[in-house]
Amino acid sequence: MAISPSPTLFDEILDFLASTPTPEQIIAFAPPANLQKRLSDLLEKNRQTGLSEDEQIELDEFLRMNRFMSRLKLRARLKLDAS
Repeated sequence: MAISPSPTLFDEILDFLASTPTPEQIIAFAPPANLQKRLSDLLEKNRQTGLSEDEQIELDEFLRMNRFMSRLKLRARLKLDAS
């Protein structure tokens, strides 16, 4: 029996965007607690002992998705302000 991998932040964002959120929902979006904890754990480990190659890739993906969502939230705010 195959074990399905746990969802990544990328997966969460894809699912969220596929739900056709309103600008207000985009602005309010936050990753689930388990992914926020994983990010905190990776950042702490990076400060303390360093990351493995796979962990560094995972952290880089978190940061890339965070920048994407920050830009998306900014555009959603601008859209609301223009209405």
